[in-house]
Amino acid sequence: MPFQPNEIDRDVEGASADTERNAKLFSEVAEAIYSKGYCIVEDALPAKLLKSLSSHAQQLSESQFNLAGVGRGVEHGKHNDIRQDSIAWINGETKAESQWLAWTEVLQDSLNQRLFLGLFSFESHFAHYKAGDFYKKHIDAFRGQSNRKLSLVTYLNEDWSQDNRGELIMFDEKGENEIERVFPKAGTLVVFLSEEVPHEVMPATRDRFSIAGWFRVNNSVGDGVDPPR
Repeated sequence: MPFQPNEIDRDVEGASADTERNAKLFSEVAEAIYSKGYCIVEDALPAKLLKSLSSHAQQLSESQFNLAGVGRGVEHGKHNDIRQDSIAWINGETKAESQWLAWTEVLQDSLNQRLFLGLFSFESHFAHYKAGDFYKKHIDAFRGQSNRKLSLVTYLNEDWSQDNRGELIMFDEKGENEIERVFPKAGTLVVFLSEEVPHEVMPATRDRFSIAGWFRVNNSVGDGVDPPR
């Protein structure tokens, strides 16, 4: 059945409202990154996108998730004593994934315009932490050794309470003092400088779903291509 005029009007109004809302959000993210190196925003994702991503993540089969590793290149390996989550890379092969990548592309353009970061590409994956899983304190990029510039986390867990735990703990640059504790409730967005914010994922009492992603700069040299992941 074709759309009725009033349905089309509602879609146009909704898209316009999302565009205005995103512009305000992305400006807020840029300002916080500039002033303190990280940003935490609750209810950041548009409602339809959040619902679509949450449903998609939880419908993925266990075989589509792989045990996450630690390190990159030849140093990459599975270390269950450090990290216990499973991941599924987002490649834009479904409607939910495509919408997510479109949203983050607009965010990337906005951050480049405001902060002149030279962000070149973006990669992300769904992360599934079963009850009791954790990821010990770490940083996403060693200074001068990676092209990950900004890290991004968003949560897909509806009806999450503090009793469910599973917090993201963020530390100062030396990794000594806690600066933020983020509860993983649906729609919360966290963005931070990859080289400067050590962080840790605490165990939860129920399954915990999120998306982790990284905005990258282009560190390719000569004929050597610096690949994602």
